[in-house]
Amino acid sequence: MKLPQRALVAIVDGEQFKTMRNEGQLFEPKLANAESHDLTATNFSAGVKHQDDAGQRTGATDLNELAHGAAAAEWLNQQAIAGSFDDVLIIADPKTLGEMRRHYHSELEKRLAGEIAKTMTGEPTDRIEKAISDA
Repeated sequence: MKLPQRALVAIVDGEQFKTMRNEGQLFEPKLANAESHDLTATNFSAGVKHQDDAGQRTGATDLNELAHGAAAAEWLNQQAIAGSFDDVLIIADPKTLGEMRRHYHSELEKRLAGEIAKTMTGEPTDRIEKAISDA
């Protein structure tokens, strides 16, 4: 995947959210300046579409995790509107990424360099860089 220099990389799951910057070249990402963000999940209407009987019986639906994904999207929306970044790559587990997409602002969509549907929040930086290169 091509990742522009200075692009923001957002790494998200249902509980964690961190951002990094690409200090490397277009096809050789080098991530730096890791910053964790504590979000207040307030959008508990997030994930309402997942409230089917099967999801509730199996515990596959966790509204707190989906609300965290919505909060991460809102944070990214605010940063995009403020012009804090030109390009952003979002890496999130498939369920969180699906919920985040429902909340993207048009300004965030304009700056979207790509998405990777994979859980990477607990991975070391070199593995995240490899996942970006391989995508």
